Amino acid sequence: MDLPKLTDLDVSNKKVLLRLDLDTNPDSNDLRVKSSYETLDYLKDKASEIIILSHKGRPDGIIDEKLSLKPFQPIFDKWGASVYENLRFDDGEEKNDLGFAKKLASLGDVYINDAFASSHRNHASIVGIPKYLPSYAGLNLEKEIENLSRVFDPIKPLVILISGVKKDKLEMIEPLSNLADKILVGGRLPDFLGDNTISVRNQNGKVIIGNLVMDKEDITVNTIEKFKQEIAKAKTIVLAGVLGKYEDEGHSQGTKAIFDAVGEAPATFKIVGGGDSLVAIAKYNLQEKFDWISVGGGAMLEFLTKKTLVGIEALLN
Repeated sequence: MDLPKLTDLDVSNKKVLLRLDLDTNPDSNDLRVKSSYETLDYLKDKASEIIILSHKGRPDGIIDEKLSLKPFQPIFDKWGASVYENLRFDDGEEKNDLGFAKKLASLGDVYINDAFASSHRNHASIVGIPKYLPSYAGLNLEKEIENLSRVFDPIKPLVILISGVKKDKLEMIEPLSNLADKILVGGRLPDFLGDNTISVRNQNGKVIIGNLVMDKEDITVNTIEKFKQEIAKAKTIVLAGVLGKYEDEGHSQGTKAIFDAVGEAPATFKIVGGGDSLVAIAKYNLQEKFDWISVGGGAMLEFLTKKTLVGIEALLN
């Protein structure tokens, strides 16, 4: 993929609009926040000004101080960067309003997208601004593309685990089944599929639908064992989503067991991605067990199915 790269750009004395993903807590150790540090280090002594653009939550075009990005400012003072207020306080962001995109573009000389987790969204700050400014991929966005692209020609067997509570992940199962040798489905997704009475012990197809405990907040012990068997055979693993309500100790068994199993698996290449997944691997201290930690959940799965994202296409075009 012949992306326009940050390292190809002379940013000397330029005002840089840097799109990050700060839809998280204002914590300097948060993986989404930390993913921007390499790009910021590169820009610090070169650019005349760095303006950080991002969104947080779903304020639907209304100013909500609880979703303000002001608490992030002290983190980025180190680089002399200024944090622009939550883009979604203006409904032009999610509507991809070109007037709003042009207004944002007027703040800088060049645009850098280092927000992989938001790059599947057809929003003004992702696909609109590149219409008005020279635009480049940030260093972390480059690495996301490079590492996730390895899944397109994997060492097999390739096992993909899809879990969580977002129903739209179900749409990814079919296209990913063309890529993977096994797809393991957990979290609340089995419930969304309707009939979940077939025991995992009797499932031997490419897609294995986990069974859920009575309150549907975790996977069953039999599902844990079945998933662990498939994980042990894998040479490449993609882990997308937690297996249950892991933040509740009474429903954390599935997530901990499966995340530990992936961490200890002899696979040659292991990827994990998604907001809750990042929290879980930090909770279980598994960061060093993965070859790549993607800051995107939905974006990661969409990239794996389409081999591109609208935010990437905006940079290419």
